[in-house]
Amino acid sequence: MPLSQDTLRFIREHRRDDVRSLALQAHRYPSVDMPAAITQISGWQIAKEKIPAWAGNGHILYPAHLSLEQCSSEVTARYKAEIIGNLLKTEQPQPAKDSTPASAGTFTDLTGGFGIDCAYLSSLFKEATYVERQEALCRIAAHNFPALDLNHISVCHEDSVRHLQEMEPVDCIFIDPARRDGHGGKTVAIGDCEPDVSALEELLLRKARHVLVKLSPMLDLTLAMNDLKHVRQAHIVSVGNECKELLLLLGQGEGVPTEDIPIHCVNFTGAPVPQSLAFTRRQEKDCTCPCTPLLKSYLYEPNASVLKAGAFRSLALLYKVEKLHPNSHLYTSDSLLPDFPGRKFRIDSSCGFSKKEVKEMLAAGKKANLTVRNFPATVAELRKRLKLAEGGDTYLFATTLADERKVLIRCRTAG
Repeated sequence: MPLSQDTLRFIREHRRDDVRSLALQAHRYPSVDMPAAITQISGWQIAKEKIPAWAGNGHILYPAHLSLEQCSSEVTARYKAEIIGNLLKTEQPQPAKDSTPASAGTFTDLTGGFGIDCAYLSSLFKEATYVERQEALCRIAAHNFPALDLNHISVCHEDSVRHLQEMEPVDCIFIDPARRDGHGGKTVAIGDCEPDVSALEELLLRKARHVLVKLSPMLDLTLAMNDLKHVRQAHIVSVGNECKELLLLLGQGEGVPTEDIPIHCVNFTGAPVPQSLAFTRRQEKDCTCPCTPLLKSYLYEPNASVLKAGAFRSLALLYKVEKLHPNSHLYTSDSLLPDFPGRKFRIDSSCGFSKKEVKEMLAAGKKANLTVRNFPATVAELRKRLKLAEGGDTYLFATTLADERKVLIRCRTAG
């Protein structure tokens, strides 16, 4: 895996260049291992956005594109470490004032991959083991961890299930089962992932007090919590309002009823504090959700994590907002709620769908960002019907109100 000085120099000098153009110029650089250089340049360009802390380290080596595509981002890896860190704080004695908290004992990442999750989670422990069945990824991890001053991580090239069966018990295990079938298609059920965490659950909890499982964001949350019998917490993690990960924290002992498992919805927007909401299925079932046919001053659209979790009644209770329709998943209020977990808009006007009403509303411009919620047309169909271009500062919502009226709401961002 070592790269020549010419190849390393080429990578440094061209890491911001278009990799497709560089590939066509291989004949001009006979002393450069061009395939390896392209992999490193492409990897750095992805890491610059996805894992900026690693991109700033000039000694990091990057894997093939698929491994980078599938790995966690820096922000989601930090969040996993926060989950486990908070858990460990409740179990450990509080350190003396002005002293550094002691690290916990042992940690194993059974599905190491590129190593981003292992790196952040292992920082909480004195000893850590990275397990990965792909030899190339193991070589990269063995190079990168010392470059990141993570010398307490041992790299193990082995199948995850075999390692789990033979390993000594540890304090915490992380597992991210592969979410693609043998033909490259995406899988969304726990039993279709490799390894099958539902079949391994009891063994995992014999080997560790805590197990953090990363699953596909496409997976049905209720189904996942029913398939696994020892879920203590569920976390739905979005970045930039795109659902990225479903995390389940498993623990030893008696299982928690599915209706009482805390569900944490988190959306990282780039702000210092992410949008967050926590609730249980029982709370959602027991609370009421007022609906209204009247639009007030502000409109709210829950973020992707909240929508995924189905916390629709809980939103109304926690934020004192009214829903436009039981199936619309849009809310309204008289005053601005800056902490609402989602997008916030100031309503400028609204109309029905007669030609005259629509013409008057769109008279100010033919460019807007269009969203459809509980409406009998797709965005593409409605955009074509309205002859509306994408973009600008105007936001249009086509939806249904509580009295079943179909409306078009014109807004601008607020808060």
